[in-house]
Amino acid sequence: MFHMPDFFQSVLAFLVVLGVLVFFHELGHYLAARWRRVHVEVFSIGFGPAIATWRDRVGTVWKLAWLPLGGYVRLHGQERSEVPLPEAAQRIPGQVFHEKPVGSRALVVAAGPIANFLLAMVLFALLFATAGRPVILPIAGEVMANSAAARAGMQVNDRIISIDGTPVHTFEDVQRIISAHPDETLPVTIKRDDQEKTLSVVIDEHEVGGHKVGMLGIRGAAAEYQRLSPPEALVGGVTQTWQVTAETIGGLWQMVSGQRGTGDLGGPLRIAQLSGQVAQLGLGSLVSFIAVLSVNLGLINLFPIPVLDGGHLLFYLAEAIRGRPIPARAQEYGFRAGLALLAGLFILATWNDLGHLGLFH
Repeated sequence: MFHMPDFFQSVLAFLVVLGVLVFFHELGHYLAARWRRVHVEVFSIGFGPAIATWRDRVGTVWKLAWLPLGGYVRLHGQERSEVPLPEAAQRIPGQVFHEKPVGSRALVVAAGPIANFLLAMVLFALLFATAGRPVILPIAGEVMANSAAARAGMQVNDRIISIDGTPVHTFEDVQRIISAHPDETLPVTIKRDDQEKTLSVVIDEHEVGGHKVGMLGIRGAAAEYQRLSPPEALVGGVTQTWQVTAETIGGLWQMVSGQRGTGDLGGPLRIAQLSGQVAQLGLGSLVSFIAVLSVNLGLINLFPIPVLDGGHLLFYLAEAIRGRPIPARAQEYGFRAGLALLAGLFILATWNDLGHLGLFH
């Protein structure tokens, strides 16, 4: 896509990807704060000294900082209620964050992750309406040796029409039906050379996570892109965002439960590397990559870890139940523990990133 060394392309793509994700996340906080009549003092993309700043008509300072590894929105009076506001800050009555009802504060905090999910839905919908939705057709791109499909006589380029009388339209339909019938014999109707033929297939079984699932033993062919109408694309965007969310949660649960290693856990270096690689595939692939990362960013921020949005929401939930805020000392300990946990995860992710970059094995 760009005629420049891979390093500079990766850096540029990384800045675009991260900039879009951070901007929309913080924009969610900003818009919710304005809606709940909380003054926003600073809207910053990046950390550290500012490259450029400007002040809008309501007094918010918009800042572009030199370290593009995140961003923040500083709300008026966001400090704990025990911390007195500076004299200058007291000149904006009725727009102090910690004086708002707990529901309004929770809404402002939750709006960041919500914006990430909405961004993913919109990006997926735009892709489906323009480039089309990738659909893997129920065609055998490869038949594995000694598999259930091979034993039944299935061949490459056979198109599966139905399984046990149930019509199939995509390769996902095949996977869904087959996985639910381990060690069973099913009639599979295929189309080969414009002729239909029914095969009797004894489905193999495989254990995944303590559960037996069926396996046919074929790989799908190349994807076909089907352009959707605007309403269909919108529904598809919501559905795709939900699927990515469910798959991400499933993968994280496998790591936590020990069913899967933490080697796939990546950080900024890995994202930068992938950004450059995806950018070479074209704008559509880059947009899809941003959408997937937006879902991940929204999920991560909802984790109930102090310092993250989910940790603040946990404190607000406790406040709503107790009728009063969590004691300041308990919040302080929670934030310290959250920072330690995030630091540990960052170190682990960076270690994995360096391994992916080939600096060590």
